[in-house]
Amino acid sequence: MPSTPHHADTTADPEPFRLRTAVAADAAEITAVFLASRAAALPYLPRLYSDEETLGFFEHVVLPSCTVWVAEQGEDARIVGFAALDETVLDHLYLHPDVRRRGIGTALLETVKQASPEQLSLHCFQRNTDARAFYERHGFTAGEFDDGSRNEENEPDVTYHWTAR
Repeated sequence: MPSTPHHADTTADPEPFRLRTAVAADAAEITAVFLASRAAALPYLPRLYSDEETLGFFEHVVLPSCTVWVAEQGEDARIVGFAALDETVLDHLYLHPDVRRRGIGTALLETVKQASPEQLSLHCFQRNTDARAFYERHGFTAGEFDDGSRNEENEPDVTYHWTAR
């Protein structure tokens, strides 16, 4: 996918961003976004893995097995967000905390929907009310609620579904 320029939705940050398909060399920056996002948005989650183990997960599991897109910003093309799609499952959509609410998550989600145009599903922690509201605004509906036994964090989650109309 070629790099696509987008403009942020707010006048507070007119800096454009670009979406492109991730490459293996992006693993460290993707990991940094993941760690920063989870620390800011999900401080109640236990840290199960070191930064190095998390990097290995993105290098050896996510990037080889999923289609991953990154959002980059600035002259240095800093990665500020990413989304990972595994067939029809949105496995990851994370933004660096300092770029939230600027249209980047929406652009990543729309790219994922284009790649899986019939349906998508995802898991979201029940306590992650901001993410839940984001997905619901974008047409996802809550399905199965779980007590946390299906994830490593043992944190109650919910499966969301989106189906093309």
